[in-house]
Amino acid sequence: MSSTHRSTRTLAMGALALGLAMTTAIPVAIAASPDSADNTVATGLNNPRGLSFSPDGSLYVAEAGLGGDGPCIEGGEGVACLGSTGSVTKLMKKSGVQSRVLIGLPSLAGPGGFAATGPSDVSAQTFDRLAVAMGLGGDPADRDTLGEAGALLGTLVTSKGGAAPAMVADLAAYENDANPHQGPADPEDPRKWFDSNPTSVIRQGNRYIATDAGGNDLLQTVGDKVSTLAVFGDQWVQAPPLVGDFKIPMQSVPTAVAKGPNGAYFVSELTGFPFAPGSARIWMVRKGQTPTVYATGLTNVTDLAWSGKQLYAVQLSDVGLLNEPPEGLPTGSLRAITPGATQHAAVVDGLTAPYGVAIRQGTAYVTTCAMCPGFGEVNTFELP
Repeated sequence: MSSTHRSTRTLAMGALALGLAMTTAIPVAIAASPDSADNTVATGLNNPRGLSFSPDGSLYVAEAGLGGDGPCIEGGEGVACLGSTGSVTKLMKKSGVQSRVLIGLPSLAGPGGFAATGPSDVSAQTFDRLAVAMGLGGDPADRDTLGEAGALLGTLVTSKGGAAPAMVADLAAYENDANPHQGPADPEDPRKWFDSNPTSVIRQGNRYIATDAGGNDLLQTVGDKVSTLAVFGDQWVQAPPLVGDFKIPMQSVPTAVAKGPNGAYFVSELTGFPFAPGSARIWMVRKGQTPTVYATGLTNVTDLAWSGKQLYAVQLSDVGLLNEPPEGLPTGSLRAITPGATQHAAVVDGLTAPYGVAIRQGTAYVTTCAMCPGFGEVNTFELP
């Protein structure tokens, strides 16, 4: 895949779904997270992804939704249909009451609502003001075919008090116009490989910092103006045995950004096909400087969070997405990152399709069953 942007739907959810045999409304195999009876604080979530705490301690979770009846687009892994089923759930600090406080956001999904693309992360700025990264997972031109109902896909939006979301910046349009990655395209169809998928957002003063997993870059917005902070290049890895005995480029696929205690931004990688185990990195990005590698030896990382001076990362799959069993969901973990190391201790493993992590007062809150419609959870784990 010698492309500018990834040709698969970002997050690799569609590629994984091919091996899940998910053709019914109930997943084939959904295992409980470790000690889930004791540590589950939110249930019934639709494809839950990133999450964050507001200043008052309430927890907000982005739900990518269930898709809907259409219109539909043809993606790298099949047809995905649009619906207004994306949402944000709030978990009240004191009462623990769970409710959806922002609904009706666009969502794309295949049959059954599995592995949806939609709200991918939420930044809780005050007790009632939210910023949401809206995934797209495809060519920005495809969004145009979805009409007004899909116009917010590939953007950053804000909402106050549950009001209808307002677009802050159109990241997909920026990727389409600026193409920061600047790789070669298909000569027969120069647009074929364009891809945008905002997956993570944090607020820094009057700016938003966001990863675009389709564009392989870290972006900054000031008002509605978008600029590039960093671009993450490909790695050359061994092709899977069924492909051949040669090396192929594997794209970065940056999934999350977190600001570290040193003021730098830290960016995680899922990696693209073939999702080689141990090849995911965590980058450190300082404004105006070339990104440097902070940690290696990871696999399919989807989110990051700091607790003091310790960085934690979620691995969606511990063995690599192509090495998961042909049926069921991937099994991942929460890892404590050691800078410069190639192995990182598991805080908890055996998690069912984990994705997002937020930390408060020594407790990690992790979204699990992140590709499940109606079966997603938030589980808590005490940090060492």
